[in-house]
Amino acid sequence: MKMPLLILMTLCALGFLVPGMMKAEAVKDREGAVRGDRSKMENDERWIYNDVEKGFEEARTTGKPLLVVLRCVPCLACMGIDAGILEAKGIESLLDQFVCVRVINANALDLSRFQFDYDLSLSTLFFNADGTIYGRFGSWTHQKDTADRSTAGFRAAMEAALALHRSYPANRDSLAGKQGGPAPFKVPVEIPSLAAKYERELDWQGQVVKSCVHCHQIGDAFRASYRDKGQPIPLDLIYPMPMPETVGLSLSSDQRARVSEVEPGSMAAAAGFKRGDELVTFEGQPLLSVADFAWVLHRAGDSASLEAVVSRDGSHQRLTLLLPQGWRMKSDISRRVGTWPMRAMAGGGLKLEDLNDEDRRKQGIAGDQLALVAMGVGQYGAHGAAKKNGFQKDDILIEVDGFTQRMTESEFIGTLLQKYPGKAQLPAVVLRKGKRVELKLPMQ
Repeated sequence: MKMPLLILMTLCALGFLVPGMMKAEAVKDREGAVRGDRSKMENDERWIYNDVEKGFEEARTTGKPLLVVLRCVPCLACMGIDAGILEAKGIESLLDQFVCVRVINANALDLSRFQFDYDLSLSTLFFNADGTIYGRFGSWTHQKDTADRSTAGFRAAMEAALALHRSYPANRDSLAGKQGGPAPFKVPVEIPSLAAKYERELDWQGQVVKSCVHCHQIGDAFRASYRDKGQPIPLDLIYPMPMPETVGLSLSSDQRARVSEVEPGSMAAAAGFKRGDELVTFEGQPLLSVADFAWVLHRAGDSASLEAVVSRDGSHQRLTLLLPQGWRMKSDISRRVGTWPMRAMAGGGLKLEDLNDEDRRKQGIAGDQLALVAMGVGQYGAHGAAKKNGFQKDDILIEVDGFTQRMTESEFIGTLLQKYPGKAQLPAVVLRKGKRVELKLPMQ
């Protein structure tokens, strides 16, 4: 499996990768990639380059809606759909109905306006000229396949955004829930962990890549701001933008919001969702894409009742999705780039995976017992703390400070970051080649 460059870059920076651990495709010349993108795009007839305010000004002048693509250029993740959008094959007429802006860094993003899935290397927000958000687009399908150039889902989102624009402002009330909430900082470079390293503008005269704030660093910095103050990290920052699979739904990546699968016994199944349902609204909000569904979940409480309207067999039906206490911790964050810093916080750099049932039987471990296998152990800095405490690859973590119940790595990280807001050395037990070994799990 190829590792997206955004993740690879982060692992290298955190000292997690060791020689020979992973060989993956990467942009060899990151500076050249960014400068090449600027050279190609800054005078493009369709795209306004790296200037959001100019985009809003043009939207006000033309009456068109605004489309803002946020793209991490050096990263191979989402490279395919980025190329598909820029080539515009089959979507030219749709793009021409928008003011199109391409943003390649997050340094000066207005954080009250740009709230989206920061872990994606390509995201899109659709706006009215007055700043009202019509919706969001982001694809984890493309994030996992760098060669996927399909733009069907993007096309569907654009069509839906244009329909909302034609009905605006009569539909303003239905869009209220899509708007971002108050942000503790105005722009990313005001967040303490970023303020000392970055300026608002890119250093085009120097090392431009080193001057660039990547979107995922926003989430990292928000979490660090809580940790540095010794406060529990809010669950919506540990489990941001939960995917539909968290509640048992899969939505087609090439459609606006069509149900492709419903997991038996899930929250979605209990609500009555069926394969083939077209989601019309979710919590009163018209949906443009899977990202809009994730946004509603992101803003939901730790327990909630959410209303959905689906189109089924030619008629609309109302469904109620009940989210029980702790539902958010079922979100799988193992593949998010933002999880790597949390692995240092919650386990000193261990990358863990729940032991499968067959291997549990071989090891004599009960099905409800904690059993997280150390798939990797960091080597340097904060990610080397577990190694310094004696942890080894293939250790099976079976107890931490009295926690013995089975949980995934994602649940484990959230549990520890909520319970222990500061540094700690937690008593832990691992199985190593069948023998119990007592260690200290470092919380940082």
